[in-house]
Amino acid sequence: MEFSVNRNAFLAKLNDAQRAISTKTAIEILTGLKLDLTDDGLTLTGSNADITIQTQLPVTASTADLTIESTGSIVLPARFFSEIVKKLPEKTMKVTVNDRYQATITSGSASFTINGLDAVNYPHLPEIDTAEQLTIAGDVLKQIISQTVIAVSRQESRPMLTGIHVTIHNGELLAVATDSHRLSQRKITLTDAPEVDYDIIVPGDAFRELSRMIDDNEQLHLRVAENQILFTWGTTAFYSRLLDGMYPETSRLIPQDSSTQVEFNAGVLLQAIERASLLSHTGQNNVVKLELDTDAQRATLSGNSPEVGNVEEELQFSSLSGEGIAISFNPDYMKDALRSFGQATIKLAFTQPLRPFTLVPSDDQGDFIQLITPVRTV
Repeated sequence: MEFSVNRNAFLAKLNDAQRAISTKTAIEILTGLKLDLTDDGLTLTGSNADITIQTQLPVTASTADLTIESTGSIVLPARFFSEIVKKLPEKTMKVTVNDRYQATITSGSASFTINGLDAVNYPHLPEIDTAEQLTIAGDVLKQIISQTVIAVSRQESRPMLTGIHVTIHNGELLAVATDSHRLSQRKITLTDAPEVDYDIIVPGDAFRELSRMIDDNEQLHLRVAENQILFTWGTTAFYSRLLDGMYPETSRLIPQDSSTQVEFNAGVLLQAIERASLLSHTGQNNVVKLELDTDAQRATLSGNSPEVGNVEEELQFSSLSGEGIAISFNPDYMKDALRSFGQATIKLAFTQPLRPFTLVPSDDQGDFIQLITPVRTV
């Protein structure tokens, strides 16, 4: 196996595949990067058994300057190989593999030799045996991920809550995540969607990694098998295992009516909560309190730390109606939720001081919902 290639073009593909590689895996070969060289081009594969990323560098790619002397395959230690490629002195690099699975990497006057592994022992790609395929815009998928992944649980004791529950029915995609303290739900209508019904749980970590890779202007193709989901775009394929089990029924958690409603600019409210949380973070109880006085038409945000002091700020709002209420919450949850709305005007709806409250965009209340559970204070 022997080839030469533009180092920057190769490094871009290497970085993509390496996103799936973990140094903590118990399977030694999965700490490596698999290289497959054919007459058509070079394929790079990285995997941690949960996520697999495969990306191709075609011989026809004008910026790659890929010259193939002999074909073959090898698995190279990903971390060392990546560091070597990054530090090579010239814009062109050459890789030569001998019969003992040793790879020599040369560029200018620099030359490295590293030991590899036989690619025959590398795990096979997951099989996606369905022809049914959905198409979704990259910017839409990135927005769905960013708006829901914030509510994914980090507790492995409830593995299903570490994923995002995705259902697709009648051309409508619904994504929900909850860690039992907060919930985020986003709904979109898919255009030209085939008649498919999916009910799957995608690991939050997989969605985070996918979001970092895709561009806003990409068109992604989505296919689902029994325990795998596959996203393809350009010359890249992103596989992820699906979580087993039944996701909790979350629709009943969202209140259908409310006794108090208030509208804020999300960005302005976010800044106020960031100021209030300066003190709440220094104390043992990370809590901020919102008081709504509908008679006086007044909204007040306060934070208190017995060790440092307290803060109080009167908030500007667009509208306030219903019954007066005082409610305490974790400001970090609130900040995550508010960031997902950007600078939109949002509506907060409350029922009781200890019942979950919702945040929705004022102009599109059915498609995006954030829910936060209040904190009980003495």
